[in-house]
Amino acid sequence: MALLTPYWGLDGIVVVLSLIAAAYMYMTRKFKYWEKQGVVEFSPTPFLGNFGECLMQKKSPPEFIKDMYDKGKGLPYVGVYIFDKPVFLVRDPELVKLILVKDFHVFSDKYASVDEKDRIGYANVFLMKNPGWKVLRAKLTPFFTSGKLKRMHELMLMVADDLDRHLETLHLDGAGNEVEMKDLCANFTTDLIGSTAYGLRVNSLNDPKAEFREQGRKIFNYNILRGFELLSVFFIPDIVKYTHATFFSKEFGQYLRNVFWDVFNARVKSGEKRCDLIDLLMDLRQKYGSENDMGGFKFDGDDLVGQAAAFFTGGFETSSTTMSFTLYELAVNQEIQRTLRKEILDALEESGGKITYDMIATLPYLDKVISETLRKYPPLGFLDRRSNADYKLPNSDLVLKKGTPVYIPMMGLHYDPEYFPEPEKFDPERFSDENKQKRPNNVYFPFGDGPRLCIGMRLGLMQSKLGVVQLLRKYEVTPCKQTPIPMVLNPKGLTTTCLGGLYLNVRKITSEAG
Repeated sequence: MALLTPYWGLDGIVVVLSLIAAAYMYMTRKFKYWEKQGVVEFSPTPFLGNFGECLMQKKSPPEFIKDMYDKGKGLPYVGVYIFDKPVFLVRDPELVKLILVKDFHVFSDKYASVDEKDRIGYANVFLMKNPGWKVLRAKLTPFFTSGKLKRMHELMLMVADDLDRHLETLHLDGAGNEVEMKDLCANFTTDLIGSTAYGLRVNSLNDPKAEFREQGRKIFNYNILRGFELLSVFFIPDIVKYTHATFFSKEFGQYLRNVFWDVFNARVKSGEKRCDLIDLLMDLRQKYGSENDMGGFKFDGDDLVGQAAAFFTGGFETSSTTMSFTLYELAVNQEIQRTLRKEILDALEESGGKITYDMIATLPYLDKVISETLRKYPPLGFLDRRSNADYKLPNSDLVLKKGTPVYIPMMGLHYDPEYFPEPEKFDPERFSDENKQKRPNNVYFPFGDGPRLCIGMRLGLMQSKLGVVQLLRKYEVTPCKQTPIPMVLNPKGLTTTCLGGLYLNVRKITSEAG
């Protein structure tokens, strides 16, 4: 005689079914939360919510959030579930402005998070929570003044020359050769950020297996495990204290920790000044390293290394993504490429062949091209926030409870035909002064907006533009057999990344300026 029935096997079935029923009731207990608040919601799947395709890595996070945006057409916002967690997804540009700018004090923190014990991942300007974020942001801002960027530009020109020499070794005369552009661009931007942030001659262009570059590859190597780890950081942060998911791998964290302190201590000993990130962090450590009341942040130890990690990651990945997608679109839109090359060559003729800081900053058609690339391929295609207090939406009875996750579908807005007709078409003229004035505000924000606007935006744009100018002044890019047409994004990628390689044919042209 078993405990519940005459048979132990039947007892087991009853227990298992009871556990399944209990789990089902627990995981669906919050469903209808949004419906009860008067918010349109999409029917969630038990245990997964609306998150199934993203969790199974069949769809990238930016595309998942864009799909939710598209389904809510005509609505100012919709309700979504990640597992059983109610999530607020914003569609209305005016509400975007309130969250990112006007009512920033309520939404100053990102929803994404890692364990506070992981100081390299947690205590950096990208993920840090308030009040530490506010202190940190203010202290790091001087790194991006116009004067500092102009000095960095001189360092960047040496890396641009390295790119030129590297391309010469690829024998691109005549019909040219196929080149994997994403890796080439990442080698270039790794060398740039190594020089401008760390004062290192990384030399990835000549040695693609350089350790600095190899470590960079591992950050965005989207295998199943790494993909889930980053998904949990951005969409299920409540579990990271149990799973110990990290924003940076432990191997990368230890590598960068060693590199950072080697460079830092050598700089202290030599007294050398390069006006780079290391110099800034040295000054901050000297001024504030002994202070303990910095909002949970300390200018020492892994909290300092965290800034180096964030700048390295953001510095090479976002710029190389923008540069490679720009070259891809120029390859499949030859007339646009010819127009841009003419602008570049005319400017170089005026400057005697020198790529100046002012040239990079002021070429109008180049700016339109890069802006259109960032519309179609924003490096991180969504923004996440968390309400720090109960928040009543204007002209509504809806109150977002404290702690509610809020997602802003950047890619959804960027592809909305109401704001960008024929959104799949690559059209730089969308960013003419006339067309920009016709568009509502807060429908285009590839670097975010408000106080939490990407701190490295100007540096990232300068890197991407420099790479495009240096390549197009001598070379033509065209599609090849391996070019992905249409573009397919990596479903495992947290960032906007091409699935597989991004191959183009690169051919040296016969005339150039200077």
